[in-house]
Amino acid sequence: MPTARFVKLIGVPERSYRRWQAKAKTEQPRKGPWPQPARDAARPLVTKHALERPAWGHRKIWAMTRHDGHKVSQATVLRLLRDDGLILASEYQKQRRELAKNRKAAFAKTPTGPNQVWQLDFSQYRDHARWDVADRRVPGLVLEI
Repeated sequence: MPTARFVKLIGVPERSYRRWQAKAKTEQPRKGPWPQPARDAARPLVTKHALERPAWGHRKIWAMTRHDGHKVSQATVLRLLRDDGLILASEYQKQRRELAKNRKAAFAKTPTGPNQVWQLDFSQYRDHARWDVADRRVPGLVLEI
């Protein structure tokens, strides 16, 4: 594929692509690493909170860091925790499968189609001499005492 067509396909100016190629051929060192003053300033406090409460996520640690007087963003806290290996791995699929398994175990006979599981969620409120079920939203569900 011609270079002009390739750079048009990936959406990069040809001049930039040629400059990148020339830099790669001369093996110039990459730029960076850049200074990270926000991370360096917040690292001790974020690490302290993360080690005190390992179950906390980055948002709670961010809130506690802000409460202690450091202006830092949530993303910076998350990056610090990832760099130090202090963030818990999220296992969304495993948790979802466990919840689904528990939901299915609640039925004596497993439903095989729609409209086979009916449930009612209601609350009872005391109203003078009677109990009003479902907060007066369903007529006829009033129990006299």
